[in-house]
Amino acid sequence: MATLTVRLPDDKHERLKALASSRKISINKLMEELSTQVLAEFDSEVRFRALASAGSAKKGLKILDKLDAHFVG
Repeated sequence: MATLTVRLPDDKHERLKALASSRKISINKLMEELSTQVLAEFDSEVRFRALASAGSAKKGLKILDKLDAHFVG
């Protein structure tokens, strides 16, 4: 396991401590959870972009038209 030192403004540090406390977890655990969320979002974006670059804009627009027709009626 690695150790990471992060410099934060005092007010942000206090807010993070309060958030961790409200969740009844340590700041370390809070940062681990937040980093997991951010990495999951990043991985999703990378996968989306890879699929989008291999896809067809024409097919994508056709699917969106079907969705519009379904929800607009």
